[in-house]
Amino acid sequence: MTLHLSSIALSFGADEILTDVSAIVRPRDRVALVGRNGAGKTTLLRILAGELEPDRGDVSLPAGTRVALHDQRPPLAGDMTLGAYVGAGAADARRLEAELAELERRMAAGEAGRAVMGRYDAAQRAFERAGGYAWRARLEAVSRGLGFTPADLDRPLRTFSGGELTRASLTRALAAEPQLLLLDEPTNHLDTDAIEWLEEHLDGLDAGVVFVSHDRWFLEAVATGVLEIDRGKGRYDKGGYSHWRALKAERLSAQAGAYERQQEELAHLQRFVDRFRYGTKARQAQSKLKAMARIERIDRPTAQRTLGFRFPAPKRSGRTVIEVEGLDVAVAGRTLISGADFAIERGQRVALIGPNGAGKTTLIETLLGRREPGAGRIRLGHGVQAGYYSQQSLELPDAYRALDAITSGTGLTGPAARDLLGLFLFSGEEVEKPVSALSGGERRRLALARTVVSGANFLLLDEPTNHLDIESREALEDALLGYPGTLLLVSHDRALIEALATRTLAIEGGRLVAREGAFGDYARATEAGRPPQQASPKPKPRPAPAAKARTPGPAARPARRTSQRAAREVRRLEAEIAAAEERLGAIEARLAQPDAYADDAALVDDGREHQKLQEEIAYLYREWERHAAEAS
Repeated sequence: MTLHLSSIALSFGADEILTDVSAIVRPRDRVALVGRNGAGKTTLLRILAGELEPDRGDVSLPAGTRVALHDQRPPLAGDMTLGAYVGAGAADARRLEAELAELERRMAAGEAGRAVMGRYDAAQRAFERAGGYAWRARLEAVSRGLGFTPADLDRPLRTFSGGELTRASLTRALAAEPQLLLLDEPTNHLDTDAIEWLEEHLDGLDAGVVFVSHDRWFLEAVATGVLEIDRGKGRYDKGGYSHWRALKAERLSAQAGAYERQQEELAHLQRFVDRFRYGTKARQAQSKLKAMARIERIDRPTAQRTLGFRFPAPKRSGRTVIEVEGLDVAVAGRTLISGADFAIERGQRVALIGPNGAGKTTLIETLLGRREPGAGRIRLGHGVQAGYYSQQSLELPDAYRALDAITSGTGLTGPAARDLLGLFLFSGEEVEKPVSALSGGERRRLALARTVVSGANFLLLDEPTNHLDIESREALEDALLGYPGTLLLVSHDRALIEALATRTLAIEGGRLVAREGAFGDYARATEAGRPPQQASPKPKPRPAPAAKARTPGPAARPARRTSQRAAREVRRLEAEIAAAEERLGAIEARLAQPDAYADDAALVDDGREHQKLQEEIAYLYREWERHAAEAS
């Protein structure tokens, strides 16, 4: 499978989205689509999936190429079970398996004509190309890797949340075993373990992958090439994400220099023309004017609009910002966290880490008094003013305009509020839009703007980077590094945590475990299998770094973490291989008996199960070899 894009262009009315995008995607290429929000990345994915037709240009794929798209449109929450929905991604394998079973039934009943045998042979070959009997094992492995349990597969879709339905869409796309996989923000609604599983899974796929992500660590871990869309045009560079960042910086620097030199040359020519247009050198002036017209203009490098964060200096709080003793956090009668003891001191930046559903948001709302604790005591320190940025942005009244939401929530005057909204990418008439008409991303940017200038000295931020592009995430990171107050942060953005956190609070098995250091320290501790250490009520304050440290890339993650995770997979696969081989041995022992061939129907069933187990074992051995190489 090789995908060829040639001069793709698409407009919606007078709005040109794509004007000239070309690229080649080969098998095992992992191409990251990058560009500002609204640049056309999702539009291009839908063109590749065949959902949209370009106005100009060609998309060339070999006939019969299996293409799967995961985007941010979750399935309808109906009565279909999760297993049926995600299994539809492997519809060809399921259909061919059923056809083979029907042909085997007919053959066992005595139909052995050339037509039946020919159809059986063709179906068998097609079934092998579609993944064979191992498709069920792959489906279960993908579901487990993305956080679903076997029991979840029997639940109807209407019982799942929106985030879980989005994960279901990703599971379905991966289970389809496509030759071209298209992913739009695949890390949304995944916890850290699931993101790292996805990184490993994509690395092992024998397929071309084109994906959009704002997760910098994910981009660095997965991408082998980058296709940037800027003002409708595409530019493809081979190599990883950090390599592309360096190339782009060099190009912008070279372009800026060339632009300045050309402007000086044009200004010099214009001065000559202006001086001698009507004098004795009028002919030379006309020649210079024609020369100016022939010069191909170099575009001026334009700085992308990014969020401009500037926190007002908050009032100084007491040394202990919040102190928690014996806290139980419960929801709907279920205890999520029990016996939590911890304290956060002034100036600390604490990352709250845990899998989806562990209770991170519930804990924050309990700390703020929005939920009653099941047990225990919470005490805010002297002079603490808390500012909360929630995932739902519930604090925004729908009846307000965006401008009203800022002036009423911060005390800013109209002009100052408009300036602030401009920094958060609201311009022109957008500041007059009612909150009820804002998109999810716009609501979150508006809520973040209110939090930024609230004057709070204790910020509690719940997934603040959702719906922010990479440049805006880096701007937020820079601002929070310079924030003089205290920070409690919930995020799956590993780059943000690594850059900011001086401590981590991790929810592990219903207990809250405190560790000093950033995400890398947390990762090393959990991979080393250290026993949980309960947080001390009064931890020593960690001094702020003397200078800002840039976010380390995935290379900063300990290599040991990957090898130990792979070792766990090796042990799990070995157990599955042993069980499958035991079942295979039982069938072979049964087939070795003289009376095994007396019952044709039983013989066909045993032969079918024998082949299924052989293919499943072959698949498990391939997975074992891949993980064993990583573990060594």
